[in-house]
Amino acid sequence: MELQAIRQLLEAQRRRIQAYTDLQGPPPREPVAAPSSRPVPTVSSGQEVLNALPMAALLVTPLHGEDGTVRDALYVGQNAAAQAYGASRLREATLPRWSDPVSLFERFPALAGTAVPAMLARAFRDRTPQGPTTVEWLVRTVSGPVRLNDEVRVAPCGEHLLLTWHRGHRTRMTAAAQKLMRTSWAEWNLGDLHVELSHGFREVLGLPAGRAAPTLFDLAAVVTSDSLPSLYRTLYDVILRKRKTECELRLDGAGERVFRMAAEPVRIAPGSLVWAVRAVLVDITADRRRRETAARAEREARRQLERAEAVSEVADVLREAVLPHFQDELATFGLDAAAVYRPDARVAGIGGDWYKARKLPDGAPLIALGDARGHGLEAATLMAKLRYALAGLAYTEQPVERLTQWLNEVACADGTESTATAIVARYHPEQALLRWTCAGHPRPVLVRDGLAEQLPDPTDGPGLTLGVLPHTTYTAAAAALTVGDIVLMYSDGLTERRDSDPDRDTRRFLTAAEQCLAEAPPAAGHDALQDYAERLVARLDGPHREDDATLLALRRIATG
Repeated sequence: MELQAIRQLLEAQRRRIQAYTDLQGPPPREPVAAPSSRPVPTVSSGQEVLNALPMAALLVTPLHGEDGTVRDALYVGQNAAAQAYGASRLREATLPRWSDPVSLFERFPALAGTAVPAMLARAFRDRTPQGPTTVEWLVRTVSGPVRLNDEVRVAPCGEHLLLTWHRGHRTRMTAAAQKLMRTSWAEWNLGDLHVELSHGFREVLGLPAGRAAPTLFDLAAVVTSDSLPSLYRTLYDVILRKRKTECELRLDGAGERVFRMAAEPVRIAPGSLVWAVRAVLVDITADRRRRETAARAEREARRQLERAEAVSEVADVLREAVLPHFQDELATFGLDAAAVYRPDARVAGIGGDWYKARKLPDGAPLIALGDARGHGLEAATLMAKLRYALAGLAYTEQPVERLTQWLNEVACADGTESTATAIVARYHPEQALLRWTCAGHPRPVLVRDGLAEQLPDPTDGPGLTLGVLPHTTYTAAAAALTVGDIVLMYSDGLTERRDSDPDRDTRRFLTAAEQCLAEAPPAAGHDALQDYAERLVARLDGPHREDDATLLALRRIATG
């Protein structure tokens, strides 16, 4: 229906133009004098005819070889436009003075290597005009070579040949600009249906090269159906409302190409009918695709942000639930405790690290630190399972080696991907003894008298990582603590670096622990121990970290 409406709009305007033309009638004619009273015009000279031409022109005489072919041309005359052209482009040219006929190719040697000789020969032989042809050539000047770019024509003129040219760079630059910017223009006359197109119009719109110039209705026939309403409104505004407007058009079968069409009316006279529609069409396909890609990326980024915010909110709640904040809970057992947790900033804000320190019914506090495999909420879920499983198992009052064995069974039952490392310890205050097991985790570090060293492995060595092999047994190691001793338990995210050596990572941790102690030995009280732990983590942490980082510090204090 829109296509039919466009046809009716164009046909109606054509009828209006025809009616307007009929009303004007033929223009009045001036009375013509009798033949006997007419003045006899004088015959112009050849030079005057040359000077009347609006473009630069040379008159040349062809010179023939013995075989009858044109081998050269004598430069016998030029017009004022040619002189002006030479003065503007060849101000510093080193050209011989010219008064008598001279060889065209002696005066301008570079022309011999262009299309000009062949054009001269064909024009003389066939007696038909040649060109326009783009000719590029060089002329030596004092300051260097000058490049000339002209549109050249050659036409027979009696026994001579007329060589005319105008600067071709303007035409070529216009065509190049249209191609580079994917821009073209057209003017559609509504009265006689004549169409004026810019160079490259068909190429820009993807139309066949040999096809006749498309009318406005032809244009309407090749746009997509969803573009027809916009095109109709544009033509209606231009033709009937007589105002400039623009729209976007999608061409059918042109690879989803999109054009912006800006159109304006061309009137017969001020205030009168619109005689033609003049429009510029710009291919905005690439820009539109970039915008659509950017819009999709923005929507995806917004979706990811909303997901990240939701995950972060869950992570905050989960972190508060599973990572305890203790002040003086262990003081009655002769211990200070401080913890520092740094989540992996690349993921949800919480990962697989966990720690625990709480009193058990038998009076011996449970102290544990673990690292579940993976990142984000998936690792946090496994971490929560293991943490709460350990809390429940600890109420059996079994030794730490049996608790670790049971915790391994829980991890194995959870699936092949549910692996974790852990240190599980119990502190016996009556003996000031820390008994601990290791399941694939870095060994605790003892800081005593300003020196830091790893606690020795259990007698059977460190145990397997949790969740690797069921029915695994673990052995415990024991460390007697004196007042002032600090035990540091940490996750490998605090020390591990890509392509790094584990032993070097451990030495770096021991050195940092000693340096932080030497710089400011922690005074009595939880806050001082917390400050020491914070400084130690800050010294080891950095942009190179690719995992959660956790540090749990225990210090034996005097009791009563």
